[in-house]
Amino acid sequence: MPEAAISEQTTGNGVPLRVAVVGAGAFGRNHLRVYRELQQGGYPVELTAVIDPNEAARAAAEAKFDVRGFATIEACMAAARAELKRVDAASVCVPTVHHAACARALMACGIDLLIEKPLAASLADADEIVALAREHGRIVQVGHLERFNPAVRAVRPLLNRPMFFEVHRLSVFTPRSLDVDVVLDLMIHDLDIVTKLVGKPVREVRAVGLPVLSKKVDIANVRLEFGNGCVANFTASRVSTERVRKMRFFQPHQYLSLDFARQDLLMIDVSAAAGMDMAQMAALAEAAAKAGGHPSMGMELRKVPVEAGEPLRLEIEAFLEAVRTRNQPVVTVEDGRAALALALDINASIAEHARRTGL
Repeated sequence: MPEAAISEQTTGNGVPLRVAVVGAGAFGRNHLRVYRELQQGGYPVELTAVIDPNEAARAAAEAKFDVRGFATIEACMAAARAELKRVDAASVCVPTVHHAACARALMACGIDLLIEKPLAASLADADEIVALAREHGRIVQVGHLERFNPAVRAVRPLLNRPMFFEVHRLSVFTPRSLDVDVVLDLMIHDLDIVTKLVGKPVREVRAVGLPVLSKKVDIANVRLEFGNGCVANFTASRVSTERVRKMRFFQPHQYLSLDFARQDLLMIDVSAAAGMDMAQMAALAEAAAKAGGHPSMGMELRKVPVEAGEPLRLEIEAFLEAVRTRNQPVVTVEDGRAALALALDINASIAEHARRTGL
């Protein structure tokens, strides 16, 4: 059986898609959990393999998720050929530097991919993944998880030319994802979301960042200006003493405050608050939220209804739907490439600032 025939796309209703997870680390275990939960809940998916060269991690995943383990992609594909069993799709949850190699091997076998963010370690690798997806006709979705956050979904119908963003994503230090800096680790979520909400190209990048506990940048502040004049400020830290994942923005006559962790969305009509600055508006929003979201100071404040859900489950369900229907995924490989390009531009700006200041 030729390698490209290992996956025989099964788009019929009720026919389970057979999926593998590459990588049994923290991200991989979450993907394994969700696939197994979907399968046990009757969703047409079958978790068929976990692939990881680390024997201990692989064995733990095999035992916990009742799945067959393989040390390499090649071993998994050899077993699929020998047993005449297809593999339709896979989650790629390995360190970023290995994304391109995994994507190359899997797409050559006709397998659709959900690749964790960032898409790749370099633009050259990202461009190779884009080209391979087109060459092999594969679905490739990039794991920009916050796109599937219910609060982000709820804000989209409310957009009306947003012009100023303030975004904070702070986390305590962990040894996870130290192969990339804080921009590629944390901030890239918000870069992807804000650029999609604004819908205009970035015109100017100004950034500063510092390594603190690792050899890469652990805390960064970035100012972006877009082609339509919109300005966005981002702060990301993986050495904070608290966890914060919030986005606030102004658009004509409205101020919106989104909490990613709580999946909350508040909207204030600011037409009655002329003269207030953003700090005052933010304090008002927080106070009103604590008071139950009642109008205050003549302004209309309301808590926008948000249907709660686990973003990873929603992301994986969207991926499986794209595989089944052969429709474009919610987060395309081109989206992943664009977010990576912007993150690398920011890193270049951070490096230039460090050079100028002698850091």
